Amino acid sequence: MSIEEIEREIVGEFSVYDDWMDKYAYLIEIGNGMPAMDEQYKTDDNLIKGCQSRVWFYPEMRGDLLYFMADSDAIITKGIAALLVRVFSGQKPEEIANADLGFIDEIGLTQHLSPTRSNGLVSMIRQIKMYAIAFSAK
Repeated sequence: MSIEEIEREIVGEFSVYDDWMDKYAYLIEIGNGMPAMDEQYKTDDNLIKGCQSRVWFYPEMRGDLLYFMADSDAIITKGIAALLVRVFSGQKPEEIANADLGFIDEIGLTQHLSPTRSNGLVSMIRQIKMYAIAFSAK
């Protein structure tokens, strides 16, 4: 499935909810459904700089596709990380580096996050794209 197809799926899932409290609850549910990250990957190297809460992303190449594991100590941030893992895992590094991520605005995430969470989201995306660029150079 392409990044765009996954984004469309997510937009469809969030369109079911009219109220942002329901969307937050769904984000929390998504985060809770993410597989636990092994403690060995929760290192300073994998910690996302610029997030108020602690968020870890671990990249791994399998063949020519890049996969991510993530975790956070904050429930909404963990849900956001889970969305990004869903969108980016199993994609080619070049596609990740060039992704537009229009779904974030379409579901209203940017407008409904606090400034610190919004900065954290930007930091997560920036780090994922940096991983993609680094892996595509190998």
